[in-house]
Amino acid sequence: MSGAGGDNRVRVIIHDREGPTTKADCLNRLYHALCEDERRRGCRYRSVLLHDSEDMVHPAELAVVDGALAKADFIQLPVRPEPQVRSRWVGGHYLDEFTEAHAKSLVVRDVLGAAVPAAGVGCGFARDILERITRRRRAEGSAGPFAAECLTEDYELGVLVWREGGRARFLRVRDEKGQLVATRAYFPATFEDSIRQKMRWVHGIAFQGWDRLGWSRLAWRRPGRVGKLADAWMAMRDRRGPLTAIVLASSYALLIVELLLGIVRVAGLADEIPVPKSLNPVLTICLASFVWRCGVRAGFTAREYGAWEGVCAILRIPVANLIAIFAGQRALASYIRTLNGGMIVWDKTRHDAHPAAMSVAGGPVL
Repeated sequence: MSGAGGDNRVRVIIHDREGPTTKADCLNRLYHALCEDERRRGCRYRSVLLHDSEDMVHPAELAVVDGALAKADFIQLPVRPEPQVRSRWVGGHYLDEFTEAHAKSLVVRDVLGAAVPAAGVGCGFARDILERITRRRRAEGSAGPFAAECLTEDYELGVLVWREGGRARFLRVRDEKGQLVATRAYFPATFEDSIRQKMRWVHGIAFQGWDRLGWSRLAWRRPGRVGKLADAWMAMRDRRGPLTAIVLASSYALLIVELLLGIVRVAGLADEIPVPKSLNPVLTICLASFVWRCGVRAGFTAREYGAWEGVCAILRIPVANLIAIFAGQRALASYIRTLNGGMIVWDKTRHDAHPAAMSVAGGPVL
């Protein structure tokens, strides 16, 4: 009971294997313990909520998820990264990405009726849909609803809910004080930790998603053309990570080359090469798209965190791009190793702070 803090409502579950293991394998162990509790008590739970120990759970979350599950099988609430005064750039870029994703992209998916990927935190599953997915997993030789060999088991589970015919919802609601009902957490504050975390995401979503969820079977069980197109769009968007890394790396390489050539021209060592007129419309469209992209990201970040963070969101774009480049490269190398027989290693993200440790000024007490 020491691990439960003396609270009789908390059950500490010990895995039957020493490891090494994965998060999904541990979640399957928890699921089996839940099933055993149901058999022993002669009852059946209504839902299952997922959270990590480093999460700050909103007080209204349980009521929101419980009410929404009356008409859905899976509910995902927003994730709100907390600002870190000692990691304005690396830790801060999570503010921009999650705010845009959880205030725009997932909202659009919800409206279109596309699959909603689970974030692994702030999400609730109806008990019946987990049982259906478990039966599917066991038919494939797995031990429970979570894929133990998958690096992003939460993402895959959210997609499987939709493909099993369940209804998934992404909800953005605010409490009586106007605060977003969301999961608050600190994300990696160093360049290396952020690359390792995103490498796992790219490997799991892009490469393992390609292998495990495929392309040809996308949503064919779902009726209607819109559902099929939405699922295909969702899969292509989610798996763009490796391509994004290649495009970004090529773009920055081109900028460096142009900078060096510009220095040579200024020094009078080479003649100016005129830009073909046919490229002017393309360059104009690219510039306009970039300005629009910066404005959208800054706008979403400023709406949630204030005007200054909105400005920083634009300045943090190169940081986010560099992390994406290195994460994509490492994910590709990791995937190639698995193709050659290497083991899939689940790399746990280290967390050094909790949102409960907040100073009056709003920064973490570290």
